[in-house]
Amino acid sequence: MLYAVIGQDVPDSLERRLAARPAHLDRLQALQRAGRLMLAGPFPAIDASDPGPAGFSGSLIVAEFDSLDSAQAWADADPYVSASVYASVSVKPFRKVLPA
Repeated sequence: MLYAVIGQDVPDSLERRLAARPAHLDRLQALQRAGRLMLAGPFPAIDASDPGPAGFSGSLIVAEFDSLDSAQAWADADPYVSASVYASVSVKPFRKVLPA
């Protein structure tokens, strides 16, 4: 089943985000290699694809996991969690409708 992982950044997270980004991307690339990643990316803090020093306000990941518990465990182990980039992380079941 698909799950949405939604991380909300702490204020002024850019420096910590950039430091933890390589490890964060490694985990996402592992999901992609396994064919389980649907999409992933950050929420720019301003209305721009490259927000520069304004940074990001959070992230969205949609991926396939065996259960809500396994999705939550994966999210809890994210480098952005241990680096205190995220103030909170929610994991919700996700039902893809479009594109088919």
